[in-house]
Amino acid sequence: MTNFDVTDGVLEVIEDTELPRRLKDEVLATAEERDVTKGQAREIATAVEAQYLDTRVDPLDPVGTVSAQSIGEPGTQMTMNTFHYAGVAEMDVTQGLPRLIELVDARKTPDTPIMTVFLEDEFGEEREKAHEVVWDIEATKILALGDISTNVADMVVRVDLNEDTLQERWPRVDSTNEIAGEVAETIEGSLGVTVTQDGTVLEFGPSEPSYRELLQLVEQLRDIVFKGIEDVTRVVIRREETDEGEEFVLYTEGSAFKKALKIEGVDATRTSCNNIHEVHKTLGIEAAREAIIEETMTTLEEQGLDDVNIRHLMLVADIMTNDGTIQSIGRHGISGNKDSVLARAAFEVTVNHLLDAAVHGESDDLDGVIENVIVGKPVRLGTGDVDLRMGVTESD
Repeated sequence: MTNFDVTDGVLEVIEDTELPRRLKDEVLATAEERDVTKGQAREIATAVEAQYLDTRVDPLDPVGTVSAQSIGEPGTQMTMNTFHYAGVAEMDVTQGLPRLIELVDARKTPDTPIMTVFLEDEFGEEREKAHEVVWDIEATKILALGDISTNVADMVVRVDLNEDTLQERWPRVDSTNEIAGEVAETIEGSLGVTVTQDGTVLEFGPSEPSYRELLQLVEQLRDIVFKGIEDVTRVVIRREETDEGEEFVLYTEGSAFKKALKIEGVDATRTSCNNIHEVHKTLGIEAAREAIIEETMTTLEEQGLDDVNIRHLMLVADIMTNDGTIQSIGRHGISGNKDSVLARAAFEVTVNHLLDAAVHGESDDLDGVIENVIVGKPVRLGTGDVDLRMGVTESD
């Protein structure tokens, strides 16, 4: 029950409507704000209830067909290009029709995975603190920390770590030698070699003199990620106006949602990811459903197609997630798993579906739209589901 300071009569009038709890709370808030009488509250509640009932879907309305048309028709106007993301220089993300196809196909990995990372407290207010989070997220390879050279005569790989770079990326560590020691340990663990350290200079080589092994060590060294998240290749930092005020926001190329949320300074309540499967694994199926709705709506809005009713997108997201997993809309997902043989056959690989159904002795109850259209029967929707019979009764 809502704790609004309104009279019992007003509360009783509003509670007596068929409105859902959210709308009842809004009407109660309005009643409190305007100090309405019981009669005025009845008029407001009646008007809201009438509009609510009028917007509800009629029984046996073909909502699936309407939603498909609502999304599909504007979809024909979408572009096939990849654009710069939100004005961030040199950062591209798939938009338009390719992005919409990615979402409804429930692709495991988007073409351009990104995360939008919001920061907590001082991390979002101070650029230096924000950069600390950047270095914790962005994959830092050994190659970025200094120069690599080879001495073929001595069969040695030499790594000259740059002290300024080390100090920049580890501002809270006083000694660069300490960081160099950690780099040496990482190299030893990754390559299985013995590393000798002289300040910020590291040297190592193959166990047996071999020019080929020496070159292989150098190539393997280039791929070692010393700090940050391996899947995140780049992070862009921007100062933006948000609901929380002006703050620093991070945009990443590559995504590792679960790992990013654990990093100090990251606001896990606002950070998002465009990979719906990562959202599902990290936050659950309801969060994945919200991500599908948000991503599809954003994709359409970016193309100027914001007149698509969000309820149609919600229906698509509901269908894709209703069994607790994310299913694609296609023959490998929802369309290919329908109970009706004819509905499955009408979508793709018609012969295969009909042959399999015949082999297994399947029957079709002709309950849906597609199968009734195929066999030429009236569709059981709207007035098509009403049977009228004339009954004759004998008079007493």
